[in-house]
Amino acid sequence: MGRIAVHEFMALDGMIDAPTWSFEYPFDPRMGEAIGGLMGDCEGILLGRRTYVEFAGAWAGRSAADDPGAPFINGTPKFVVSGSLPSADWGPSTILGAYSAPAIRSLKERTNGSLYVSGSATLVRAMLADGLVDELHLFVYPLALGAETRLFDGVPAKLELAACESYASGVVHLDYRPGS
Repeated sequence: MGRIAVHEFMALDGMIDAPTWSFEYPFDPRMGEAIGGLMGDCEGILLGRRTYVEFAGAWAGRSAADDPGAPFINGTPKFVVSGSLPSADWGPSTILGAYSAPAIRSLKERTNGSLYVSGSATLVRAMLADGLVDELHLFVYPLALGAETRLFDGVPAKLELAACESYASGVVHLDYRPGS
C-alpha cells in the first residue's frame, strides 16, 4: 500500500493559500533536497481542482532548465479530486471525481510508492479529517499574514513530530506523522 505525503508552505498563523509571500525568502538548497526527498518514490501527484488548474498554468511550459522540479511535476501522473473540472489535459492526468475517502483509500491501495500532495488546502483538510495523510511536511515561514485560508481551519489533528530542520532564512521544516 502506498502513502500520502503532503507538502505545504505555511505562515506562522497557519495560512497556506497562494504562497507568493514565500518568494521574499531565499530558497535554501536544503529545502529543495527535502522536497525532492518527498518525490523520490512518488508514483503520482494528488491535487484538488484549484491547485491543479494553478499548477497546470504555472508548470506546463517549464523545463528542467527553468526549474529542476519541472520534469517531475509535468511528467508524473496526476490525480485530480474534483466534481466540477470538465477535463484534465496537463500531462498524464486523471479526474477522480468529487472527494471520496473510499476513492482516495483505493488509490493508496493501488499505489506502491507515495502520492505527493502540494497545496490543495480543501483536499488536505478532508484527508486529515479522514486519517488518510501519512506524512505532513510543513515549511513554516517567519511571518503572520492574518485572515486567509488556514490548513487546520476547523480540522482537529493530533500529530507527532518525526523530524525538523531550520534554514538561514528563518523557515522551519516540520515533518509530522499521524499521532496516537
